[in-house]
Amino acid sequence: MPERNQLFIFGVFAVFVFFVFFFVGSPGDFPKGTIIEVKQGDNLRNVSLRLKEADIIRSRAFFEAFVILFGGEKHIIPADYLFENKTSVIDVARRIVRGESGLAPIKATIPEGFSVSEIAKTFSLLLSHFDETEFLSVAEEGYLFPDTYFFFTIATEKDVIKYMSENFNKKISVLENEIAQSGKSMEDIIKMASVIEKEAKGEEDRDLISGILWRRHKLGMLLQADAAPETYEKGGLPSHPIVNPGLSSIRAAIHPKTSPYLYYLHDKEGNIYFARSFTEHRKNIEKYLK
Repeated sequence: MPERNQLFIFGVFAVFVFFVFFFVGSPGDFPKGTIIEVKQGDNLRNVSLRLKEADIIRSRAFFEAFVILFGGEKHIIPADYLFENKTSVIDVARRIVRGESGLAPIKATIPEGFSVSEIAKTFSLLLSHFDETEFLSVAEEGYLFPDTYFFFTIATEKDVIKYMSENFNKKISVLENEIAQSGKSMEDIIKMASVIEKEAKGEEDRDLISGILWRRHKLGMLLQADAAPETYEKGGLPSHPIVNPGLSSIRAAIHPKTSPYLYYLHDKEGNIYFARSFTEHRKNIEKYLK
C-alpha cells in the first residue's frame, strides 16, 4: 500500500511537471530580447496568436485563460512589450493585462521657443508610430507647452498633442486671473509671448521688451520684431503665435515693464541696448552692430 501511494504521488508529480513544462513554462526556443507590439484595438485572440507565432508562449488557450482570470478578455493594454528573458505564460498574461511593457519610457525635452515643426522633427526621431505630417496638420502653434515629457514607444502624434496641450492648459490655468486683469485676450498674450520668446536673449530682457512691443502696439506703430517678419509689413500682432513660449515669456507678456524706450537691439554677445527715439536707435546700430 505505501508503495502504491508513492507511485501515485510520483505520477501526480510527473503530470504536474508535464503540465508546467508544456503549457505554463516558456518555449525552449524562446526568443530573448523580442519586442511584441500590442496595438490599439487588438483582441485577445489576435494577441495570443502573435505571441504563439513568436514563440513567447506554448499554449494560446492557457494564455487566454490567464488573461481573462487576471483582468477580463477586453483588458489588454496596448504597448510594445519587451521579453528580455524566458518567462512563463502566467507572467506574460499578467504583464499584458497590467501594461508592464518592460521598456523604459522615452524622454523628450522640448525647449522654450520650439516651433511646431521643430517639435515634429524631435518626436519623429524618437517615436516610430509618430506621423509627422498628421501632427503638422493638427498641432496648434503656441499652445504646446515646452517641457520634458516621457512617452512609451507606441505613442502617436495624437498622444503628443494631447499631453502637450493638457500641460499648456494646466500651466496657463494659474494665470487666468492675471490675464483677465491685463485687459488682453489669452490669444493676444500667447502671440506676444511667442515673439518675446524669440526676441529676448535673457531673463532680464523679457519684461522690458514686452513693454516696448506693447507700447508700439498701443501707439499703432509696426512692431518690427526680427523674429516675426510679418510685423515689418503690417501693423498689430502676428496673425498667429510664431513658436511655443514658456512661462517666463507668457508672464512677461502679461506684465510688461513700463519704460521710456521704443527701440532695442542686441549686439553679437547678446547684450541689449535701448533707445527712446529712432535717431538714438540708429546711433546704437552704428555703434554696436557695425
